[in-house]
Amino acid sequence: MEPPTATQDRPWVRHYGPIPATLPPPEHPNLAALISASAARFAAQKAFTSCMPNGMNGALSYAQVDDASDAFAVYLREGLGLTPGSRVAVQLPNCLSYPVVVFGILKAGCVLVNTNPLYTASEMTQQFADSGAEALVIVDMFVDKLPEVLPNTAIRHVVVTSLAQFFPPVVRQVVKAVLKHWNRVIPPCRVEATALGQALAKGRQLRQAQGVEVASYWRDLPPESLAALQYTGGTTGIAKGAMLSHGNLLANVTQIEAMAGSHIGDGEECVLTALPLYHIFAFSVNLLAFFKYGAHNVLVPNPRPIQNLQRAIENYPISWISGVNTLFNALLNEEWFTLYPPRRLRAAAAGGTALHAAVAERWEKVTGTPLVEGYGLTESSPVLCFNPLVGVRKPGSIGIPVPGTEIRLVDDAGQPAVRGEPGELAAQGPQVMLGYWQQPEATAQALRDGWLYTGDVAAMDEDGYLRIVDRKKDLILVSGFNVYPNEVEDCIALLDAVHEVGVIGVPDPDTGEAVRAYIVTRAELPPDAVKAHCRQHLARYKVPKQIAFVDELPKSPIGKVLRKDLRAEYLKEHPPTADGSRAC
Repeated sequence: MEPPTATQDRPWVRHYGPIPATLPPPEHPNLAALISASAARFAAQKAFTSCMPNGMNGALSYAQVDDASDAFAVYLREGLGLTPGSRVAVQLPNCLSYPVVVFGILKAGCVLVNTNPLYTASEMTQQFADSGAEALVIVDMFVDKLPEVLPNTAIRHVVVTSLAQFFPPVVRQVVKAVLKHWNRVIPPCRVEATALGQALAKGRQLRQAQGVEVASYWRDLPPESLAALQYTGGTTGIAKGAMLSHGNLLANVTQIEAMAGSHIGDGEECVLTALPLYHIFAFSVNLLAFFKYGAHNVLVPNPRPIQNLQRAIENYPISWISGVNTLFNALLNEEWFTLYPPRRLRAAAAGGTALHAAVAERWEKVTGTPLVEGYGLTESSPVLCFNPLVGVRKPGSIGIPVPGTEIRLVDDAGQPAVRGEPGELAAQGPQVMLGYWQQPEATAQALRDGWLYTGDVAAMDEDGYLRIVDRKKDLILVSGFNVYPNEVEDCIALLDAVHEVGVIGVPDPDTGEAVRAYIVTRAELPPDAVKAHCRQHLARYKVPKQIAFVDELPKSPIGKVLRKDLRAEYLKEHPPTADGSRAC
């Protein structure tokens, strides 16, 4: 498939306005160079603050992040003997340790393997084994899973940190004591591990003793070098590591700058990071793009309940917020937010799942600032489309392709869809992944003739603005996180009392979508038993919120469960109420 060249085939270009139609080349050859340059430029300014629900906090300046990440890079290379390209898994919530560790990995020329802290032991084992990770950095709250996980992986080095790492000494002790003794969420560590503080001290010692020039690790690292394995999947539920290069991520940072730069000032912004940094949306937008701009990043370890954001919003001059529809909706339902919205807010960006028009309208009414929707995938680093902040913004639209990106809509035969008619969205651009880690067949299916086939069905209007019509895949999005029906079905099918099971996503006012399981049983099976079983094997957001017991499941002639029929039946039985929600 040849990329379009005629202007009429790219109608979105005329709506760029001040946005450059041609993507300028990245300023830096790799992410480590970007990080180092930004740290030098904004050395004295605050880079990250971690704010606990009660307001207790710790902070790091750009210079401190640079120094600590240098030390961690030396620890990885000289202390652990890792080599360029070695995979290092990071299993951390939003905390000050995250940028230090991740930047250190990138500076060392190693490959980041972002891992959800909520994963169960079996999920951790699968991802660590598939990636071939040799080292792991994990928060202390989840170390109890390691004795089961480590023997089945290549991990030989474990570094443990805490939510209070880098907090002032007294505050750190208070936070750790509360978590350990009051909340009882810090289990004993029963594997050999090194505390992050000790690892950094070792790195500094080795750097001084050996005269290590940290820049030598990354100075010659080319853009095509692998930077991160960002795990994702399809309806099969088989996790695949999207290989994102330094060039992929740098290009997306440049594209984000092009689309949003009109509302971002150098060294002036304060961005609220409630979405987890291990998720590709917050990773590229909040961590990388705003670090380049010298922003002050306020990290919230856990945005649930939504009141956990109150101190961060009230105590800091928040000028940008990124989130998913459910987060913005939840904030709008809080009196403390609607009465006193952030006074310095410039804009908010939504992604991960569809933004409801009613939420966007109410947000702009309450805050007086735009809430714009974008679209992307893990495989595209992630941003492909974004609603311009200057010019035409269309509610219900995912906007226009970011500079340097080509979009085509194709029918089932792979031919261009008629303008205005739905088709599968295919994309091409410098932010598109190298492929899937050690999965050539999956790569060949997703990347065809230089185009990424997203599996999402979209329609384009006469101005080139896109609207997502449906997902070709049966993917379920719970608060922006992917849930794969087959994975949940396979888990439930392990129960002896289960004869057949089908899983779908249904509308949910709190999480966008909820997991609903239809089960045909062969013996008595309480719903709570199903949920308890799932909690043992799946992350919490994958556990079915709704369970329905039925006599049979709709099937195709070859015996495939027809999830579309289950969805149609559910929507028929649960019509929308006057406010647009559905009765459960």
